[in-house]
Amino acid sequence: MRHRPRVPTMALARLTLASGRSVVLAELRLSSTYGELPEGYPCRPVNEVRIQGLLHSAAHAYPTAPLHLLPPPREYPDQYAGAHGPVEILPPVACVGAFRSTALDPSHDPVLYRSRLTVVWFQSTTFVPSGCDAEEALRDVAWDELAQDHALQDPPLTPGRR
Repeated sequence: MRHRPRVPTMALARLTLASGRSVVLAELRLSSTYGELPEGYPCRPVNEVRIQGLLHSAAHAYPTAPLHLLPPPREYPDQYAGAHGPVEILPPVACVGAFRSTALDPSHDPVLYRSRLTVVWFQSTTFVPSGCDAEEALRDVAWDELAQDHALQDPPLTPGRR
């Protein structure tokens, strides 16, 4: 058998989880947490709508991957409580990331199978999480319990090719 040099994976970032598993960030969508807040103020009902909207769009964008929400940190500044309760602030950047790793099931062919997980989280900056700069909650994701294996498929043939 010929030795082939490893071809680097073209990923946005690589993280090592607390479990020791290496995962790659294949796609990342960033948005402003409150960019679409026309009126009112950030409070629990507004935040819950925002979180549910992110989960819905993530499920639509990645329908075959399991989805996990990292519970966001919430701040309660000493401000006047309005009709919907006290002011509750989430971090300013909402993130949806598509992560990939090696197969979970050791009986799966490592060339033909990968595991995947879509994660929704909030962070304070627009930086791409990478290595040990990633939020602790992101590095603590229980990949083995949350992710799923999937078989890689051959790309479809273009019309006229066999």
